[in-house]
Amino acid sequence: MAEATILKDSDVVAQTTPAAGYTAGEVIQLADGRAAFVAGLNARTSGEAAGLKTSGQVTLAKTSGVVILKGDRLYWDRSAGTATPLKALAGADFFVGVALADAASTATTVEVDLNVRPSYTVDLLRDAADTVLVLTSGTPAVDMGPGYAKITFSATAEAQKADIMSQHSVPVTIPFIVEGRVAVYDIGDNAALDINIGIANGTHATDADSITESVFLHLDGTALSILAESDDGSTEVAATDTTVDAVDNTYFDFRFDCRDLTDIKIYINAVRVLSTSTFKLDAATGPMKLLAHLEKTSNDTTADVRVSHMAIRATDLAS
Repeated sequence: MAEATILKDSDVVAQTTPAAGYTAGEVIQLADGRAAFVAGLNARTSGEAAGLKTSGQVTLAKTSGVVILKGDRLYWDRSAGTATPLKALAGADFFVGVALADAASTATTVEVDLNVRPSYTVDLLRDAADTVLVLTSGTPAVDMGPGYAKITFSATAEAQKADIMSQHSVPVTIPFIVEGRVAVYDIGDNAALDINIGIANGTHATDADSITESVFLHLDGTALSILAESDDGSTEVAATDTTVDAVDNTYFDFRFDCRDLTDIKIYINAVRVLSTSTFKLDAATGPMKLLAHLEKTSNDTTADVRVSHMAIRATDLAS
């Protein structure tokens, strides 16, 4: 099939004369960074003018093996000629639009609103956030780097806590989707270290497990295994190994699909994990905030966790 087929018409906004020709519906990137596709049903040969469209709702070829949720940011994988929710650190992939509908792992296409970006109700790195440090003489810290927040522990044998929590929140009365991008640069050398990333109704000075309502990805010191857990004040799902491991110094993407609070679906790198576990927030009272939380009991282990994106998309559409 063509890389793009039109769902809803839009105006031709550009003309170009390709040096090597274009196929009908071919997706390309304009000089200003926008995504475009070749209009019309016929291919364009070398030197033949082609009209390009940069807006409208289109069906794009989709990367196999990844799940796309309605409202996801999508990128165009040049090498594969497909749309994906994962942006590679290396390469020339470019933003192509927002997903108009869910697309299963096995789907071959996805519906996209070209060049439209999602709007986030809460964004941890954009909006106001709070940080509380717990220490005696050490130097736990939350620092802002270029495009990320860095949470670190010092090599001081003491209990420490550092976190970053959004001031803005969402109620548990509407459907929402949580998305994030996190990297572990130092997992520490002792299990006294606990890392929790996700959403919660508050924070805690010493123990994230004591937070009454939460959905977290969890890592223990020395281990790069990513675990998942939830607690809505009534039902608790203990930290369970997703069988996915973080890679040292490498970002991974995650999403919590909270459109059904009786069965929250968790995705790591666009693949669902722990599909037989039932994570839930239906008994929670909320509201829920974004939270990245590091804690350690008295030990000299260090830590370094970086968050380049954490946000919540709220919607009135459950599916």
